Amino acid sequence: MLVLIGVDILALGFLIRANPLLVVAIAALAAGMAAGQDPVQAIAYLGKAFNDNRLVSISWLVLPVIGLLERGGLQARARQLIERIRLDAPGRLLLAYFVLRQIVGALGLTSVGGQTQMVRPIIAPMAEAAAERRRGGVLPEPLRMWLRAHAAAADNVAIFFSEDIFIAFGSVLLIKSFLDTQGVVLAPLQLSVWAIPTAIAALVAHGARLMLLDRKLKAPPPDEAPPTEDEP
Repeated sequence: MLVLIGVDILALGFLIRANPLLVVAIAALAAGMAAGQDPVQAIAYLGKAFNDNRLVSISWLVLPVIGLLERGGLQARARQLIERIRLDAPGRLLLAYFVLRQIVGALGLTSVGGQTQMVRPIIAPMAEAAAERRRGGVLPEPLRMWLRAHAAAADNVAIFFSEDIFIAFGSVLLIKSFLDTQGVVLAPLQLSVWAIPTAIAALVAHGARLMLLDRKLKAPPPDEAPPTEDEP
C-alpha cells in the first residue's frame, strides 16, 4: 500500500498549488522508491514513460502558434471577411461549420477544426462580426459570451456525434472490445453504421437551435437592457 503515497503527494501538491511538473516528478519518485526501486531506477522509469508518451505533448505546440497568429491579427482578419461578404446570420455561419465538422469527423479527420485551432481564433470572431452587422452596433458583453458559447457548442456537438462513424476511431474499437467480452460479436463497420442516425439526429436538433439563434439577434430598441446569458 506504500506505493499509493504518490497519490497523496499529488493531492497535497495540487492542493497547495505547487508547480505541477515538480509535484508529478516527486510523486513518481516516491512511489517508485516505496515499491523497492532505487532512485536511479525510479528516474529511469519516469523517463521511459515520458518518452513513450511524448507524442501526446505535441498538441500543446498548437497553443503558442495560435497565440502568435492572434497577435498577428487572425481574429481581425476573420471579422473583416464577414464584413466584406456582408453576412448577418451567425446562426447560418455556425450551422455551415457544424456540417463541415461532421463531414470531416466522419472521415476520421478530427484534427480539422477544434476549439483551439478554429473556434477561438476564427469561428467565434466571425460569428460576433455577423451578429454586430445584424444588430447594427457593438455587442453587449453578455451577448458576446453567449455567441462564443454557441460557437464552442457547435464544434463539440458536431464532432462528438460524428467521430464514431469512422470505423478506426478509438471509441468504436473500445465499444467493439467491450461487446466481445460480453459475447456480442460485431464488426467495426456495423457499429459505424449505427452511428449515422445519431449524427443525423444531432444535426437536425442542433441545426434547428442554430437557425433560431438568428431570430434572437434582432436589433433591440434603444432603451433595451443588455441581454442576459439565457435570453439574448
